[in-house]
Amino acid sequence: MNRTTLSLIAGTTALAAVTGFAALSAPDDAPGPGTAKAAAQLPVERTSLLCPAPSTSDLAETSYTSFTPVTKGTGSGGKAELRAATEESAEASPDDKGAGTGKDDGKGDGKSGKDKPAEPVLTPKEPGKPVTGESSGGDAPALVGTADGRFAPGWTVQETTEVAAGTGRGLQGVNCTAPDTDFWFPGASTQADRTDYVHLTNPDDSAAVVDIELYGKDGALKSTVGEGITVPPHAAEPVLVSTLTDERQTDLTVHVNVRSGRVGASVQALDDKLGGDWLPASTDPSGSLVLPGIPKDATSVRLVAFTPGDADADLKVRLASPSGLITPAGHETVHVKGGMTTAADLGDVTRGEAGSLVLTPTDRSVPVVAALRVVRGKGDKQETAFIPASRPVGTRATSADNSGKDSTLSLTAPRAAATVKVTASAGSEGGTPVSKTYTIKAGTTQDIEPPVPGGLKGTYALTIEPVSGGPVYGARTLAANEGGVPAFTVQTLPDDRGTVAVPEADEDLSVLQK
Repeated sequence: MNRTTLSLIAGTTALAAVTGFAALSAPDDAPGPGTAKAAAQLPVERTSLLCPAPSTSDLAETSYTSFTPVTKGTGSGGKAELRAATEESAEASPDDKGAGTGKDDGKGDGKSGKDKPAEPVLTPKEPGKPVTGESSGGDAPALVGTADGRFAPGWTVQETTEVAAGTGRGLQGVNCTAPDTDFWFPGASTQADRTDYVHLTNPDDSAAVVDIELYGKDGALKSTVGEGITVPPHAAEPVLVSTLTDERQTDLTVHVNVRSGRVGASVQALDDKLGGDWLPASTDPSGSLVLPGIPKDATSVRLVAFTPGDADADLKVRLASPSGLITPAGHETVHVKGGMTTAADLGDVTRGEAGSLVLTPTDRSVPVVAALRVVRGKGDKQETAFIPASRPVGTRATSADNSGKDSTLSLTAPRAAATVKVTASAGSEGGTPVSKTYTIKAGTTQDIEPPVPGGLKGTYALTIEPVSGGPVYGARTLAANEGGVPAFTVQTLPDDRGTVAVPEADEDLSVLQK
C-alpha cells in the first residue's frame, strides 16, 4: 500500500475519531477497481460526553462512575477526564472569556479567562477499571468530558442521584451523552404536578443556538420562547418546559433542534407524588422500535409515541416476554396521528415477568419516536422511571455503576435467537473480571442477574457483546428501597460507539497527485 492510500485511510480514521462515531460502507454492487473493500472496525481515537446538572435539591446525593472497556488495538497512551462546565469555560482563551462565570473557585482571581485551570472532577487511571466520584446537595454543576487514545473506545459515564424527599424523590440515573444536533423526547409533561427541565450542555468553544419545539395531543404548541436559545461555550442551560407554553398537557413530545453548534440534551422529569427520573432521548425516528427492560413488577406502563411527519402511523404492539412475543389484550395496535403525540395506558402489561415492548408497522412504515413511563409500587409508595426506544447493542454496549446487588440486566432478541457474552469488570476498589455467556431465544426477553467480579470491592461495569444470531437490545435497572418506596432507574444499552468502520482501498491513488 503506497503513501497516498495510507493518507486516505488516516484521514478517514481522523474524521471518525473527531465525530466519535462514523460508519462508511461500500456500494451495493460488487467492488471493482478503485472501490472500497469491506470496512474494518477500528477503535475510535477521541470522544466526548456531557453530564447534566444532577439536581437542585439540598437532599441530593450524586455518584459518578466512569469506565472504559479494554479494547484491542488502542495502544498505551491517552486520558479521560470530566470537568465542571463552568470551570471548563474559565480555561477559554481571552477572546472567549465572556462566556465564563467570573466566579472565584478558590483557584484563580475569578476575574478573567486566565484563572488557574480547575482540577478534573473525575479522571480514570486505566481502562477496565471503573473510577467513582461523589457530590452532595443541589449545587453540583453539569460536566464536560473528553477522552482520547486507549480511554476513548466505549467510554461510559453514569450519573446516579438519590433524593430523600420532595419533588422527584427517589432514584434518578442517566448515562452521560455525546453531543449532537437533534433530539426527540416523547413523555414530557406540563401538568401542575410535573416539573420537567430540558438540560442543554455545550462542550465547544463557541455558543450553540437551540430551538425547543413542543407537540401535544393536537399538534404543535404555540411558543416563541423556545426559539433561538443561546447556550454559551462550555456551559449548561436548564430550560423549564412549562415556561415555553401556557398549555397544560399530560403527554408532550419535546424536540430539541440545534441551529448552530452542538449540545448534549436530556429531560429531567420530576413528579410531586410519583418521584421522577431522567427521560433520555428516543432513538432516531423509525418504522419499528424496541423499548427494552420493563421491570417485571411494574404496576403501570404508559406508552407515549409521536411521528414527526404528516402521515399517520399504525403500529402493532407486542410484548417480548420470557416465553415469546405476545399481544397485550386491548392494546393490539396504536394509531399515531401525524405531528401529534399519542399516549396509551398499558397497565401492568408485564404481569410479573420480564418484558420489552416491540412496535412494528401494521402496513406501511412511518418513522416514529416513543418512550415508556414506568411506575413501580402502589399508593403513596410509588416511583417513576422512563424507557426510551433504543438502538441495538451492536458491537458492544457498556453499563457503569453496578453494585453486585439490586442490579438487573434485561436482554431481548425480538427477531432471531442470539448469543451474548456479558463481562463484569474489576471493581472500582478491587476484584477480578468475570464473563458469562447467555442465549436469548427469538422473540423473548430475559432478565438476568449480572455476573459479579470475584472479590468485588466498590462498583463495577458490565459489557455486553453479541457473539452470534440476530440483533440484541438491552437495559439495566438499578433499584433501591427509599423508606418503603421501590426506587429505581432504567438505562438502555445501545452500542457504546467504541469502534468505527473504516473502508480499505485497493487502488494505487498516486495518480491523483499528478
